[in-house]
Amino acid sequence: MNSKTKIAAMIVAAGRGTRAGGKIPKQWQTLMGKPLIAWSIETFLKNSKISQVIVVYHPDDKDFMKQLSGDIQGVIGGASRDASVERGLNFLKESEPDYVLIHDAARPCMHSNLLSDCIDAVLINGAVIPALPIKDTLWRGTDYLTGILDRNEIFRAQTPQCFSFSMITSAYSKAKLQATDDAQIVQSAGHRVAIIAGSEDNIKITEPDDFAWAERILRGNMKLRLGNGFDVHKFGPGSSLTLCGVTIESSVGLIGHSDADVGMHSVTDAIYGALAKGDIGQHFSPSDPQWKGADSKIFLKHAVGLTSEMGFKIENIDCTLICEQPKIGPYAHQMRSRMAEIMGLDIDQISVKATTTEKLGFTGRGEGIASMATAALISK
Repeated sequence: MNSKTKIAAMIVAAGRGTRAGGKIPKQWQTLMGKPLIAWSIETFLKNSKISQVIVVYHPDDKDFMKQLSGDIQGVIGGASRDASVERGLNFLKESEPDYVLIHDAARPCMHSNLLSDCIDAVLINGAVIPALPIKDTLWRGTDYLTGILDRNEIFRAQTPQCFSFSMITSAYSKAKLQATDDAQIVQSAGHRVAIIAGSEDNIKITEPDDFAWAERILRGNMKLRLGNGFDVHKFGPGSSLTLCGVTIESSVGLIGHSDADVGMHSVTDAIYGALAKGDIGQHFSPSDPQWKGADSKIFLKHAVGLTSEMGFKIENIDCTLICEQPKIGPYAHQMRSRMAEIMGLDIDQISVKATTTEKLGFTGRGEGIASMATAALISK
């Protein structure tokens, strides 16, 4: 594959999916906090070889399309699956991709490894489908058994089904049959379609119970990162101090190169730790005068941005302030709210609490404040 090869992904989402239950079509129902279709969209967008992602949707679903994030394009589908695919192909003619990968919106558990295998195979074969062999014995019959099928020649088809763009557009232009499978149309036009190993996890949501099955698969595929942060700042002259982004009137201030927000610093270091990206000092040197007195939200926002760039999202933050003064309780909710605002999280993902050291150590003597934090990150 050279750098100029263009691969488009088409997600077919124009069906109604009534067997899956629910008040709205299955592709728009929530699965672990986001629309089911969003899971496969994200998998395509993460692959650097995919140059374009389009969603073929039902005309009644325009408002649902607004929920989707990322660089995607929408195309209104037709009355049948093959009609919807044909509309998607016609839309793609403007960008002229070299290959197109056609995927069912009802398959949210497509793994990145399977996608890579499909791309490698279509570059070699021009037409390829992922499929699974049949393990059970298959009988033919009605009320009584009449015969047996050779399971060695039978496969369970999956998506994405992948084709040379010129091959599949030509096949659709000649098609005289309705099909529920793109490979059927390509094969009917006289082309060979290669088979590669699919994945047992690449399930299709069909029945209501399939949502729970998909959630188990997706949770099993998620990567979890944990990080710890610890910081200390001593008291000095001042009439206020800043903790977790909230300014509190005080008889003393906190001494530090930036604004000395010990709580925000510990949270920032916890995130860097979870990402294995060092600490604040490695990204914002204390010897650099531009950070003198800087608002610590600059550091925190950098850590949050790096989290997204590395393919993770923050699940929750737990911050403990260790001090005799000031009293944290009256400000804890405001601190949680401010941290959530800076990090783009919900307030219930942020915990801010306080403890003392029972008059022991430097915090017990009222010489300063310490803070410890834990950050939990999960893959997006």
